[in-house]
Amino acid sequence: MAEELRAAIIQDEESKRVLMLGWMDEEALALTRSSGLVHFFSRSRQKLWQKGETSGNVLHVTDVTLDCDEDAVLVSVHADGPTCHDGSTSCFTPWLWRRILRRHAENAEGSYVVTQLNAGVAQNARKVGEEAVELAVAALSEDDERVVSEAADLWFHSLLLLRSRGLDPALVDDELRRRSR
Repeated sequence: MAEELRAAIIQDEESKRVLMLGWMDEEALALTRSSGLVHFFSRSRQKLWQKGETSGNVLHVTDVTLDCDEDAVLVSVHADGPTCHDGSTSCFTPWLWRRILRRHAENAEGSYVVTQLNAGVAQNARKVGEEAVELAVAALSEDDERVVSEAADLWFHSLLLLRSRGLDPALVDDELRRRSR
C-alpha cells in the first residue's frame, strides 16, 4: 500500500484550464519535480507512472505548489497533446463533447453522430449553416422554447463540425479567452 496520497490538480500554464486530477505520493511528487514531467501514483495498479508514457502526451512541469496543509498539489504544465485518455484537451470536458467522442470511437451502426462524421466536413458545414438559419428565424418569430431548441441544434452541429475537422472545442474557448483580454 502506498503512503499518504495527495490530490494533484493539473492545470494548463497558459489557459489556466484544469486538465486532470491525479494522485501523488512523495515519490511521484519528487519525480515530478526532478524530471520536469508529471508522475502519479496509480491507486488501481498500486504503482508509479508517468503521464504520457504510452501515448506520448507528456505534461511538462512549469510550477509545483503545495496547498496550505500540504495535502494537495497544483501542478502547472505545458501539455504535449491532449491530456485525457479519450483525446480531449481536458478530463473535465463538457458531457456533450465526451458523448460525441465516445460515439465516434464506438462507430456504432445507425448512430447519427457517426453518420454525420462519416459524411465529412462539407456536409457538417452545410448542417451548421442550416441550423444557424433556423435559430435566426426562431429568434425573430417563435417562442423561447423553440429558440432554445434551435440553439441546442446549432451547438451540437458546431461540435460535430469541429470533430469532423479534428479540432477540440477547447481551442474555441481559448480563442474567446484571448479576445476578452
